[in-house]
Amino acid sequence: MIKHDNPRSARLADDIVVPIDLHSAAATTRRSEITLHQLRVFWTVAHSETLTKAAKQLGLAQPSLSQQLSKLETISGTRLFDRRSNQLKLTEAGAHLMPKVELVLRSMGEFEDSLSEQLGGTRATIRLAGVNSILSVILPAAMQKLHAKFPDVDFDIHENAPADVLELLNTRRVNIGLVAASSIPQSNEGFLRIPIVDDPYVLVVPERLDLGKVRNPERDLRADEHAILNQVVQFVFGSPHTKHTTSWFDEMLPDHRVIAQCRSFEVAIRLVRAELGVCLAPALSAIVGTQPLDGVKLYQVAMPARQIVALLPSQYRRIEPYSTFLDALQQAGDHFHMPKTLASPAFLKKPGKR
Repeated sequence: MIKHDNPRSARLADDIVVPIDLHSAAATTRRSEITLHQLRVFWTVAHSETLTKAAKQLGLAQPSLSQQLSKLETISGTRLFDRRSNQLKLTEAGAHLMPKVELVLRSMGEFEDSLSEQLGGTRATIRLAGVNSILSVILPAAMQKLHAKFPDVDFDIHENAPADVLELLNTRRVNIGLVAASSIPQSNEGFLRIPIVDDPYVLVVPERLDLGKVRNPERDLRADEHAILNQVVQFVFGSPHTKHTTSWFDEMLPDHRVIAQCRSFEVAIRLVRAELGVCLAPALSAIVGTQPLDGVKLYQVAMPARQIVALLPSQYRRIEPYSTFLDALQQAGDHFHMPKTLASPAFLKKPGKR
């Protein structure tokens, strides 16, 4: 049985020599020195904001990372990055090399998985990364279903932002990513997408803020309640989500002001629970187990739900135990009952429908 997650096996794989045509006379005699490890370092640095972040992603000390890049540049006979403080930007030669590197890394992964499939082996560890809400709510039920058939399988779970999930997938440090489909560009990631669950957005407000009978907030709410309603905790994502939520608040609560910006829905919701304001968030991020988080109310809003998907190399769809696990994720998503949310207040209807 081949177990790719064995650390010793992983180190051996990194030492494999990779022939790549670098269109350089120097490479003609020395290209056999290129290793998969160097290519993984090259890819990660190119897709990271800083060297520090790339080193952390790879589990390397920064001097070691720089040394690997220098070796690759020596072999190629040309600079692959322009150095700018703690950042590296691809040169023209580096950008030319990138598609070849991605092809090698992906082909090597497919080769390893093909060996496992042909020999009838199954991995003892499923490595996955995802956003907190899906890991906390949907994943446990899927793990229970998987263990009914594969009781010896264990998990290596990473909680990450979508961009980091994609990095982990591309560098082969995880095999499955669980993210919102809208957070990953369709044209860039090149992975199979499997729908898991639709997660509706809700307006999260402090528990004491009862909006059910409110038609005119200025008239129907006390001054302190009206102030809380117009204080917005915003989730900053750098995606269409931010634009959509900003437009929603501009239309529905034109007098609002942003009092805090967060990079986590869970943090935003806990600020709401502390009665600092309100926020828009996916329902999954506002529940514990199967119930809404204590101290908040969830109101329905007219926004498209986010679709949670599993991202993975296509070959995993037919390899066990991944195939069974993916089925278990879909079943867990299908059978999950969203917590009861309150009807949208009348003043949150679009103009002309109030």
